[in-house]
Amino acid sequence: MTIKVVRGNPTPEELAAALAVVRARAAAAAAVPPGAPTSRDSWSDPSRIAAHRLPQPGPTAWGRTYWPG
Repeated sequence: MTIKVVRGNPTPEELAAALAVVRARAAAAAAVPPGAPTSRDSWSDPSRIAAHRLPQPGPTAWGRTYWPG
């Protein structure tokens, strides 16, 4: 893996910190077996919307489509 600084003049400490983050992310990605299911945040789960009653038709129904309650 090659990392190239294309803009700016980082200090050795800043470059080491950035490299540590990149290496940690690469190690975390390598630790997940291919084809393993990934967890989703509950707020982005489409079934969260389908679990509730659909809004009744009316002028404000569109605003309640994605924010049930």
